[in-house]
Amino acid sequence: MVFYYIGALILPIGIWLLLLWLVRKYKLLNTSYEKEKEAIWKLLNREQKIKFVAIFVILFLFMQLFWRMFFEFLIAYMQIRDALLLT
Repeated sequence: MVFYYIGALILPIGIWLLLLWLVRKYKLLNTSYEKEKEAIWKLLNREQKIKFVAIFVILFLFMQLFWRMFFEFLIAYMQIRDALLLT
């Protein structure tokens, strides 16, 4: 249970904070990040920006779903293993 919550809650937040820290700490990353962000947002219209953000939200939700299914599989695998060992 602990590993599930680490992966589902703490890991995405931790990665986001790590990326923010890296961008702020290193000038080269910060410069390239700002330039690319401005270039992308200038190229996209409002509808495309909404779709762009929606894709990342959907990908995040699918990542959470995959994480849940992975742990459900592990639970089922361990139960099958225990049942086979007891017989």
